[in-house]
Amino acid sequence: MQIRPRLEAVIDEMLDGHIMLDEALAEFEKLYIEKAFARNNKRISHTAVALGIHRNTIAKRVHAYRAKERKYHAHPGNHRRIHKAH
Repeated sequence: MQIRPRLEAVIDEMLDGHIMLDEALAEFEKLYIEKAFARNNKRISHTAVALGIHRNTIAKRVHAYRAKERKYHAHPGNHRRIHKAH
């Protein structure tokens, strides 16, 4: 499989959408790890082998992603209530 042409198409879309590099890299890494984690039945050590990185790295990243998800779901936005004067 040739990955470069596929990546070039995605990168063109991202550049057109004004996505910053740091955001693109963070989202790519997160999605890549999440997909590998799911494919490996949520087993840290199997995911680490599949990705060629240390299991502690996978564990830290997965923990961080879950913490962000919990934080987001607990506070899905800074929705302020607008009180109308009666």
